[in-house]
Amino acid sequence: MFDGPSKRAALIFYPGAKVEETAYAPFLHRLAEGGIDVFLVKMPFHLAVFGTNRADRLLPRFSYESWYIGGHLLGGAMAANYASAHGARLDGVILCAAYPIKSLDSGLTEIMLYGSEDTVLRMNKVAESRQYAPNHFIERVIPGGNHAQFGNYGLQAGDGTATISSEEQQEQAADVILNEIG
Repeated sequence: MFDGPSKRAALIFYPGAKVEETAYAPFLHRLAEGGIDVFLVKMPFHLAVFGTNRADRLLPRFSYESWYIGGHLLGGAMAANYASAHGARLDGVILCAAYPIKSLDSGLTEIMLYGSEDTVLRMNKVAESRQYAPNHFIERVIPGGNHAQFGNYGLQAGDGTATISSEEQQEQAADVILNEIG
């Protein structure tokens, strides 16, 4: 848990496939410093597909006015799947280089973030996913950002070359999230 100064809002974050969850610590720490508590979920075999319902362990244990779920690529997709089945328990979904594959409740907020240099994310799938978006949908492209820099796990095969630092990408992503839900 990254404990921010507020007890009003919390984010449950699912890491990307085969990525050590601690790689997201700098990004999530920025969110906590900005005022939202963040729960980083460790996934079986480092694959969120085997732990889609891990949020069930957190929601009943803590009292927040607002709950959000999100993640990076496969983690984001599985967070969106969780939200599609449990929308009444949540206020929104935060997708970092990810997209939903099922309809999200119209009352949720969806924030979709990706870098302009991301060549891992399949943009045709991003376009198709907009049919699943709730009424409050925010899409932001981080100029110069790539796929891997939402975490600090190094280069990713097939990714584009970022023209900004990972710190800058994570700061811009955190600013968007905090401005929308903070």
